Amino acid sequence: MTGTYRLARITGAAKTAAAPRHRLTARGFAAAVLAGLMLSGAVLVTAPEPVAAQTASTAATDQGIGNVIAEAILARLGTVPDPAIAAYYAARGGQPLWVLSDGAEAGLSENGHLAIAAFAAANDHALNPDNYAPIDLARRADAAATAEDYATLDIDLTRNYVRYGTHLASGRVQPNVVSKALNIFPEIPDPADLLNAVSQSPDFGAYLEGLAPQSPSYARLKQRLAEYRDKAARGGFTHVPAGETLKPGMTDPRLDALRKRMAEEDYLTAAAHTGDVYDGALVEAVKQFQEYHGLTVDGVIGPGTLAEINASITQRLIQMELNMERRRWMPDDLGSTYIFVNLADQVLKVVKNDKTIHTARVVVGKPYHATPVFSRNMTYVEVNPFWNVPQSIAVNEYLPKLIKNPSALSGQNIRVFKGDTEVNPASVAWASFKGTGLPYQLRQDPGDKNALGRIKFMFPNAFNIYIHDTPSKALFDRSERYFSHGCIRVSDPFALGEVLLAAQGYDRAKLEKIKGSGDRQVITLKEPVAVHLTYLTAWMNKDGSTHFRPDIYERDEALLKALARAMRENL
Repeated sequence: MTGTYRLARITGAAKTAAAPRHRLTARGFAAAVLAGLMLSGAVLVTAPEPVAAQTASTAATDQGIGNVIAEAILARLGTVPDPAIAAYYAARGGQPLWVLSDGAEAGLSENGHLAIAAFAAANDHALNPDNYAPIDLARRADAAATAEDYATLDIDLTRNYVRYGTHLASGRVQPNVVSKALNIFPEIPDPADLLNAVSQSPDFGAYLEGLAPQSPSYARLKQRLAEYRDKAARGGFTHVPAGETLKPGMTDPRLDALRKRMAEEDYLTAAAHTGDVYDGALVEAVKQFQEYHGLTVDGVIGPGTLAEINASITQRLIQMELNMERRRWMPDDLGSTYIFVNLADQVLKVVKNDKTIHTARVVVGKPYHATPVFSRNMTYVEVNPFWNVPQSIAVNEYLPKLIKNPSALSGQNIRVFKGDTEVNPASVAWASFKGTGLPYQLRQDPGDKNALGRIKFMFPNAFNIYIHDTPSKALFDRSERYFSHGCIRVSDPFALGEVLLAAQGYDRAKLEKIKGSGDRQVITLKEPVAVHLTYLTAWMNKDGSTHFRPDIYERDEALLKALARAMRENL
C-alpha cells in the first residue's frame, strides 16, 4: 500500500486491508509536486480539499502505532537544532504532528499534504520552494516504511513548516539586519502557535493561506508578479534602440519598437497608433508610463525615460519580489487613520478607513543623509516653530562660517544659546571647537527664513525626523526630490494641517491666522496618528496601475544580497 507502513513491519502484527479513508497516496502527491516544480517556476500543485480535522492525540491511541512513532521521535530530539521544536515534541510525549494511523497503518495526514503543497507553491509569494524541501518530503512520504522513517519525516516536515510560516508571515530576512536604516521589527510568529494550528485549526488550508500578509496591497502585488511572470514566459519586453531625444511630432524609425513596448506593458492597444509620427495615443501612452515610473510627465523620451523603458522584465520581477518581502515586514493593520510616506516615491498620503483623503509631494533625505524607515505616532503640530539646529549641521555646515565671521548667522535669524541663556556669538572662540562637538545650541527663530517653514508635524523618534514646511518651494516641482538632511519637507503643509486638525476646530483659515501672528503655538492631537515611513520601489494601485521607482538609496541592492544569502544558506 503506497505511502503507509504496516504494523507488521514493526511489531509483527497482521496486515490491514485498506488505507485510511480520504487519504491521498503520497506517491500521487509526490508526482504532482515534481510535475509542478518542473514548469518554469510556475508551481501548479493543487492541494487536497480539507477534511475534518484529525488530531495527533487520536493517532496516538490507534493500537499503539502512534506510540511506536512517538518513541522514535523522542529518541531523535537531541539532534533537532531548534530548541522550540524539540520542546514542543517533548511536551507532547513525542506524538507525531503530521503522521496519522488507523488500525495497523500510518501515513501522512491531510494537513501534511496541505503543508507540502504550500511549500511547493512558495514561489507565488516570491519565496524559494527549495528552502522548504517539498520534493524531498513528498518522496520520503511515498517511501516511508518504518517508524524511524516516519519519525524523521514528521520532524523534518515540522522544521520546514515553521521556517515557511515564519518567512511568509514576517519576512525571509529581518530588516534591521539588512540595514540599520530599516528600523522596523516584524512580529515573528511563535513556533508553538504555528504548531498548535496543525492540530487545532478547523481548516488548516485556510490557516496556511492566512499566514501571508492579508493587506490588499500585498495581494495586488502578488497578482501582478504572477502576471509579469507570464509576460516573461511569453518573451518579455521589446528593446527600444538608442537615438536622439524623441519629442511629440517627430518622426522616428524606432516607433514600431516603441509601440510594441508600450503594448507589452498594457499602456497601448495594438491598433491605437499607426504611422511614423510620434503623436496621439502613443504620446499619451508614454506619458502614462512616465507617471507610473516617477518621471517628468511630458511625453519626451530622453535618456532617463528610455532607460526606464528598456529596463528588462527580469529587473521588474526582481523589484516586485523584493517589495513583497518589504510588505511582509509591515503589519496588516496600519491604523484607521494614518500617514504613509513612500520615500522611494517621495509622496505622502493620508489614509482614513482605507481611503486616501490627501496626497502631497515631499522632499526626502539625500542619499548620504538617507531618511530611515520606521513607524511612530504623530502627537502634536507646531505652528511658527523654532529650528534647533542639529549638532551635525551646526558643526559641519555652520561652524566654518562662524570661525570666519561670528556674525555670519545673524542674517538668518539664528541665535546662540548655552542652556537657556543666549550667548553673544562674538564672545565665542569658535575655532577652538573645530573637530569637536559644540557646547552651544544654535536656534533659528520663527519666520519666513526658518528652515522648517511655518509649521512642523511631530512624531517623536530617536532619529530626530519630522515632517515640516520649507521656504524652498521650487524643489517640489522636480521629479526627483531628495535634497534634505533626512527630514521630510511637505508641499502645501497647511492643507495637511487642516486634514489632521479639522476635527479639533483648526481649519486652514484658523491655522493661517496663527501663522500670521508670528507666535509659536503647539497643538496637541487628541487622537495620535500613525506615521509610516516606508521604502517601496514597486507596487500596484487599486486602479490596477503598476508603479516602479528608482532605488535612490540602493536599498534594493542590499536587500537582494541579503535574500540571496538567506536562500543559499537556508536561514
